[in-house]
Amino acid sequence: MKKILLLFCFVVLLAENGKAQTMTLKYQELLTKINAKFAAKGPANDLITFAKTMIGVPYKYASNNPAIGFDCSGFVSYVFHNFGFNVPRSSTEFNVTGTPIKLEDAKVGDVLIFTGTNPKRRVVGHVGIIAGIDGDEIQFIHSTSGKAHGVTVTMLNAYYRSRLIRAVSIL
Repeated sequence: MKKILLLFCFVVLLAENGKAQTMTLKYQELLTKINAKFAAKGPANDLITFAKTMIGVPYKYASNNPAIGFDCSGFVSYVFHNFGFNVPRSSTEFNVTGTPIKLEDAKVGDVLIFTGTNPKRRVVGHVGIIAGIDGDEIQFIHSTSGKAHGVTVTMLNAYYRSRLIRAVSIL
């Protein structure tokens, strides 16, 4: 927002100096690009915005009903089904769904597939949706039976990285 305000002030100053006619078009294009970046909309952002409305819904094993709670795959399937995507109901089925991608190529809206709570047992046991990426930091939204005991946003920290099996693109 500060960049937009600064850019706007710069354009106004140029206009007062009589140079605005040739420069304004260039700066209007630049402002449009900046606005597009800050107001990015699309399926992934809409999906995450919707998913975040579920934060705090309690964990409930074998449920995909927001009125009573979600397990991890129930939450992910509920969110994707709301946008017309046919995804599995079971976390193990996510292992063969979507397009596998490298973690460094992952985007907001992609699904992360994890082991269960024992990272040494390399069997799918948990899923979540990438909610944000800032440089190397990845946040994902999921329904956990852990400390938060419900839908929450979590950093992809060392613990979750040790459990990560793969990332897949659904969108």
